[in-house]
Amino acid sequence: MDTLFLMNSLWVMVAAVLVILMIGGFILLETGSTRMKNAGHIAGKTILTFGISSIVFWAVGYGLIFGKGNALIGFSDFFYSGYDMEGLNLSGSVFFLFQLAFAGISLTIAFGGFAERAKLSAYLAFALFFSVLVYPPIAHWIWGGGWLAEHGKQDFAGSTVVHLTGAMAALAATILLKPRIGKFNKDGSSNNLEGHNQVFTALSVLLLWVGWFGFNAGSTISVDGAFFGFVALNTNLAAAAGTIAALFISWIVVGKADVPMMLNGALAGLVAITASCAFVHTWAAVVIGFIAGILVFYSIRFFESKKIDDPIFALSVHGTAGIWGTLSTGFFATKELATVGKPGLFYGGGWEQLEVQAIGIFTCAAYAFVVAFVILTVMKKVMNGLRVTEEEEMMGLDMSEHGSYGYPELVKSEPKGQVIHTTHHTTQTS
Repeated sequence: MDTLFLMNSLWVMVAAVLVILMIGGFILLETGSTRMKNAGHIAGKTILTFGISSIVFWAVGYGLIFGKGNALIGFSDFFYSGYDMEGLNLSGSVFFLFQLAFAGISLTIAFGGFAERAKLSAYLAFALFFSVLVYPPIAHWIWGGGWLAEHGKQDFAGSTVVHLTGAMAALAATILLKPRIGKFNKDGSSNNLEGHNQVFTALSVLLLWVGWFGFNAGSTISVDGAFFGFVALNTNLAAAAGTIAALFISWIVVGKADVPMMLNGALAGLVAITASCAFVHTWAAVVIGFIAGILVFYSIRFFESKKIDDPIFALSVHGTAGIWGTLSTGFFATKELATVGKPGLFYGGGWEQLEVQAIGIFTCAAYAFVVAFVILTVMKKVMNGLRVTEEEEMMGLDMSEHGSYGYPELVKSEPKGQVIHTTHHTTQTS
């Protein structure tokens, strides 16, 4: 067993751990961005659904993506048992775990569209169906040698495969579940249902930012030539540019340096660079991230104007930024770095790569949305609805779904079941 094999295996194992730790970042992001009465529920269901996606990926997900099959789907390698894969100079088990982590992240993104109003049973059922019917086909088309891979679709670490797929499933969910109680008024205006912990959301972004080095740089699956350092540099620059752009555009348009918008800008920059991090120069990474930061600001306002309630901003951060990031390689991919597909428009490649990227976006987004919508529609009929009752939603999912609060020392129950949230200075009925 040669040294390079061992070093590659160690590097990808570290990257896999970083990606799995991103689940913790998403727990803090979703918890901090929503109300206190749902905090325990959000944390618990995220861990449980990652467990479900892990088992499903082991049983069938990996085989559907990387198994031998046709241009649409794989048909082998189910119930992975630890064997090594041909053509990989690293441990097969490590590669499997790395890919499992990506599937779990995409599912976590999809659940942003369920936040604060879906039954726990809806999460559990959708985790199963998403992990079989939604994510694997798209991953196979691009990463498993499917039809988009044959056309040279560029998506190094998953702006389309992971982020856009999750966002389109989230869109289907939020349309079917409808807005949270109190989000929109009869006159069409919206209310800001503020998250309960901005410190959580800031910490979540830092954790995700660090985890993204495993996400993007780990996708090199090799230490040979230390190219992972270049990918990590592009990742960091795009995140930084997205942070700055979102802060300044909110400052200019709204008149306030909005902290949540700044945090969303950082994530948008990370999502956007995920497709192109290995294919573009550093200056282009800055441009890609900066544009993503501006786009996420206007995208959030757009969805709000359409009365689409997206508590975690999954549609904008992962959807809009995922689309832009996927398209960006069609502009900025260089001749030297475009190991997949062709150079972008600005490097003499003409419109061909941009067309391939656009086709990939349209087909993957449409597939993810339609299949998720159909699955959720059937679930809604079979399960007698996806959403908790109005009383349960007002009470909070911590108590209605689990019988305990995420912050029990800050909550007391009145005799009639009215929930009172207590702070040092005020007592506020939820």
